[in-house]
Amino acid sequence: MTTVRERLLAEAEKRILLTDGAFGTEIQNWKLVEADYAGTLGLAHDQKGNNDILALTKPEVPETITREYLDAGSDMVSTNTFSANVISQADYGAEHLVKEINIASAQIARRLADEYAAKDGRPRFVAGALGPTNKTLSLSPDVNDPGYREIDFDYLKQVYREQIDALVEGGVDFILIETVFDTLNAKAGIMAAIEAGEALGRDLPIMLSMTLTDLSGRNLSGHTVEAFWHAVRHARPVTIGLNCSFGAEQLRPHVRTLSGIADTLIMVYPNAGLPNELGAYDELPDQTAALVREWADAGQVNILGGCCGSTPAHIAAIAKTVAGLPPRKAAKPEVRTRLAGLEPMIMAA
Repeated sequence: MTTVRERLLAEAEKRILLTDGAFGTEIQNWKLVEADYAGTLGLAHDQKGNNDILALTKPEVPETITREYLDAGSDMVSTNTFSANVISQADYGAEHLVKEINIASAQIARRLADEYAAKDGRPRFVAGALGPTNKTLSLSPDVNDPGYREIDFDYLKQVYREQIDALVEGGVDFILIETVFDTLNAKAGIMAAIEAGEALGRDLPIMLSMTLTDLSGRNLSGHTVEAFWHAVRHARPVTIGLNCSFGAEQLRPHVRTLSGIADTLIMVYPNAGLPNELGAYDELPDQTAALVREWADAGQVNILGGCCGSTPAHIAAIAKTVAGLPPRKAAKPEVRTRLAGLEPMIMAA
């Protein structure tokens, strides 16, 4: 019996695959009010803006959005759980609902993925999304005390483990550690996922997606895409890539760099351009599709999608644009081995 990792790799050999697009900006289009978010849970804090809790209070919202992405051609959908962890939910006084939120969100995505796969026989996959939280292990939040940290590694690992266990219970295929602005935070998530897989007695594939905070190609903890890959490749991620950050145009050189060194699938899902002065995204679906097509033409990507500001129309346009184009061939292991010799210099730099 093939594993889900093997099934994804097999599909990725056939064509460029599609993941989904944004949840947050799509939820904004529903113009929800406090009562929609709060439901009948009786929480003491206001819930407006707590997108993750909609899996419990208004599940038709994430369900409809997920269905629209599948209709647009997504081969993989993610759970609406970017902030469904104890740290982030504490802002809403809903930390005791973390397990319930993650299970419910995973079940929504799983049910729809299976429904669409049954219709046409094409596999659909579910990625359990883990956001970075609003804490950082690498940097102090107090400029007067550089050594201070609000949390430590073991605590964050425990936070992620609780979320991962619930996502797995809900039926996800992969653990997607996304929007990585702090590489050490990602390592806590990786460790939690590895330990969760060991407890299950099976492979629990990890997907990793870095976000860049400046055009030079570094995240907030100062890692370039090369350094990030070397810091996490030991986890054998089934995909590595970039999301959020900027639009596709600004990500071009960094996608090229990562594609040249990683011996696993490359997944990139950029924002729909840069936000305007009102914080909205104006890049039209065909514009985004034309930009990511450049990566596909160059053989640099395996999975494409969208982040902030992207819509089902963006995913449909990307699907149409890259249809029939060959997927990227991963860098060979011997290339990875040769580059590993550079690690001492990278660490010393």
